Amino acid sequence: MNDRNKRPTLDQEGGRLLLGYARVSTDGQDLTSQRAELHAAGCSRIYAEKITGTRRDRPELARLLDHLRPGDVVTVARLDRLARSTRDLLDIAERIQAAGAGLRSLAEPWADTTTPAGRMVLTVFAGIAEFERSLIIDRTKHGREAAKGRGVKFGPRPTLTPAQIAHARELIDQDGRTVKEAAALLGVHRSTLYRALERSEEVSQAEARRRGAFAEDALTEADALAAVQDERQEAKA
Repeated sequence: MNDRNKRPTLDQEGGRLLLGYARVSTDGQDLTSQRAELHAAGCSRIYAEKITGTRRDRPELARLLDHLRPGDVVTVARLDRLARSTRDLLDIAERIQAAGAGLRSLAEPWADTTTPAGRMVLTVFAGIAEFERSLIIDRTKHGREAAKGRGVKFGPRPTLTPAQIAHARELIDQDGRTVKEAAALLGVHRSTLYRALERSEEVSQAEARRRGAFAEDALTEADALAAVQDERQEAKA
C-alpha cells in the first residue's frame, strides 16, 4: 500500500528524506486523510497499511524501518498511528535513532527527534516508562510475598484432586492394582500419579507429626486420622 511510484522528496530546509507512515485498524476505514496530511508535510513516499495496532507484525512499518538511511525522517499524522503503547513508541523511536534517522508527528509537535527539545521529551518518556516498569516489578514482588505469607500457593493447579488421590490409593492398596493401571483409570500418566502419591504421603506425615502421632508408619491420611482417634481415647481414659 505504499506510494512507491513517486520519487521521494527532500525536506527543503534540511535536505532530509521524508518518509511517511499511515495506518488504520480495519478495512472499512480510509487512509485518505492521513495520506493527504503526510503529502502536505512533504512526504512523497508513504508506507500505509490496514491492520490493528495491537499486532506486532506490521509489514509496511517493518519495511519502512528496514529502508531507513541516516538523515531520513519518519513522519506520522499522529503517534497512535505508529505505536500501540508508550513502550512500543520508545522501542520504535530507539530503532529509528539507531539508523541515524529522526521521528516527527504532525499532531504532536513535541514529538520531533530532529530537534533537541523533541529528543529531550522522548528521553523523559523513556525514564518514566522505566520507572513505571520498576514500580510494577516491585508491586508484583511484594504482592507475591504477601500472598505466600497467607498460604497462597503459586504454580499450575494439581492434576489430581485429593479425592482422586485417595481413590488411587484404594485401587493400589485394597484392589491390588498397579500404579500404571490406577493412572490409566484416572486418565493421567503414571509418573503424575507417582508424584501425587508422594506429595500426599509427605502431607500426611507432616499432619501426623503436628498432631503428635510419631508412628513411623503413619504415611497416609487414614493413618494420621487413626493417630488422632488414639489421642482422643487416651484423653478420655
